[in-house]
Formats: sequence, C-alpha cells, structure tokens
Amino acid sequence: MILRWGRIRCVLLVCLAWSSAAATQSWAQNSSLLSRSTQRRPLTLQDYSWTYQAALEPNKFEANDLITILVKTRSTVISEAETDRKKKAHATAILKDWVLLKGLTKIVPDPQSAGDPTVAASLDNKMKSEGGFESLDSISFTIACRVIEIRPNGNLILEGRRTIENNNEMWNQALTGEVRPEDVQPNNTVLSENVADLRIRKWEAGSVRDSYRRGWFLRWLDMYQPW
Repeated sequence: MILRWGRIRCVLLVCLAWSSAAATQSWAQNSSLLSRSTQRRPLTLQDYSWTYQAALEPNKFEANDLITILVKTRSTVISEAETDRKKKAHATAILKDWVLLKGLTKIVPDPQSAGDPTVAASLDNKMKSEGGFESLDSISFTIACRVIEIRPNGNLILEGRRTIENNNEMWNQALTGEVRPEDVQPNNTVLSENVADLRIRKWEAGSVRDSYRRGWFLRWLDMYQPW
C-alpha cells in the first residue's frame, strides 16, 4: 500500500514538472496550423481575404498639373410682386382778408366786395401693378484646368481656358476656382459643386452671334428705360 502511494506521488510530480516546463515554452498561435512553423506570420486581410481592396493613395499635385472639371450647374429664380395703392385728398381754402397797396409805402385793408375767394381741390389716386419674373439657367460642359498655385493649406488654385473655332464662328470658355486636394477623384476629375470661388465665363463671336446681338442704341434704351 505504501509502495503504491509512492508510485502515484512520483507520477504526479513528473506530470507537474512537465506542465510547468511546457507553460514556460508555449506561445500564441500567429498563423495557420497548416503552414510550417518557419513560414508562420500574423494573419492579415490583405493575404487571406478575397474581397480586400487596398486604400488608394491620396493624390499629390504640383504646379502646372492638369485637373478636369466637370461643370454642371442649374439655377432657377422665380420672383413675383404685386402693388395696390390708393390715395385720396380733399382741400378747401377761403381768403377772408386781404390788403391793398397804395403808393409805395401805404398798405390798407381791402374788403372783398365780390365775396371771399374760395379754392376747392380733390385728389383721387389709384395705382395697381403686378409683376412676375422666372428664369431657368443650366450649364454643362467639361474643361481641363491647370494648377497655377498651391495654397499653404494645400488647396489648389485652378485656371482653364478653351476656344473652339469653326469657320467664322468662335466659342470661348474660361473657368477659375479653388479646390481641396481630397475633393479630386481618383480619375483626376472634380465636380464643379466642390470648387470654391467658381467663376465661369462663356462668350461667342461670329455671324451667328451678330444675328441676335443687340445694338448700342437698344442697350442704351434697356439701361435707362426712357418710357
């Protein structure tokens, strides 16, 4: 009985020593158990995910780089006004006493033998006016702009021009503005709604423009509206 108990103690001591040694030499799993221990490395989505996509590097710009502006603006203005004004006035004046000048220095009372002069006036003024204004404007085109300046905060100052000439007809477009680098899309384009201080100018020249262009006299009439 004593001998059997001694053997059990020996087995327990051996098991305890082995578990303590294994605990000091153990490490956490850092890779798949199917790979070799020398090839194990930390698990990452880039290596084991089928749908992983690396984040795009932010665009870096320098002076004279080209950025395409997608211009698409639409504005609607509706204004209505109505005026209704009425004005009435009545006035009556009676001259009861007056003076008469005799010579150069003598002033005497002048009785009104024909009766006191009377003045009566009446004013009735009415004005009613209605006005309405509706404007719809839309611009859509694409233009390549050049980075002409980079602000200290990284914002880009853009400027672009384009001229199309066909026979005697000419169409000109110009654009300037300021944009943040993070608003520039990966395909090197930016929406016009993200451009600050946006200024767009379009003008035409040629026979078509001359056919509907107002003359100087009509412009003067529209400016001063003499009637």
